[in-house]
Amino acid sequence: MTVDGQWGEPNGAERPHEKQRGPVVLRRSRLSEPTTTDQRLLDSRGPSDWVHTDPWRVLRIQAEFVEGFGALAEVPRAVTVFGSARTPREHPEYAAGVELGRALAGIGCAAITGGGPGTMEAVNRGASEAGGLSIGLGIELPFEQGLNPWVDLGVNFRYFFVRKTMFMKYAQAFICLPGGFGTMDELFEALTLVQTKKVTKFPVVLFGSDYWQGLYDWIRDRMLEGGKIGEKDMSLLHVTDDIEDAVSIVQEAYGAWEAAH
Repeated sequence: MTVDGQWGEPNGAERPHEKQRGPVVLRRSRLSEPTTTDQRLLDSRGPSDWVHTDPWRVLRIQAEFVEGFGALAEVPRAVTVFGSARTPREHPEYAAGVELGRALAGIGCAAITGGGPGTMEAVNRGASEAGGLSIGLGIELPFEQGLNPWVDLGVNFRYFFVRKTMFMKYAQAFICLPGGFGTMDELFEALTLVQTKKVTKFPVVLFGSDYWQGLYDWIRDRMLEGGKIGEKDMSLLHVTDDIEDAVSIVQEAYGAWEAAH
């Protein structure tokens, strides 16, 4: 530093020319910009590739959070239910989804799903037909999908991680019907957040033992026995074939949450 407390220039060099772009300082080779920020905003003839840049994506991400929080802030207590988008309407799993949606409405819980077809549609349908709140949180995908017709309150997202936040933030429990990679992703995301106490009093129910028991056994026999998880971690998972049992687990967890708050 110099004697007056100011930083000296590197190697005694003169202070380089610079330009400011808001809080960003540009020097040397970064100086050559053909337009200014205002010009790019106001001149409709300017380039439009800026809408695909990362800084603009940050604003889109922020906007998605704001829209999601605003749309869901006043929903009643809710349960997020996941399952396959490929389940046909004549399949027993679809009927189970409808029954589960009705049961959740019966205890005053909104049903939150991914808003797609298959099992998600079934749960939304059951909740809506029973007079409950049916919520669908959709996602932009390469193939056309859209929200199913049984969604009463729907929000579409571009980004999976924003959507996941909404699934967790506005639910008091998580129920997984048989599903594929997406269901597995959400299942282990929920387990990780509960295990690390990012969310509390949050039961995770696996509905359909014929489908889930093998995974449960593998977690117990490999993860637990191998010391990769603890004994308490196994208690985070509940496997059942009974709708009433699943709803009871939700009720008990919510009662415990209320007692703690």
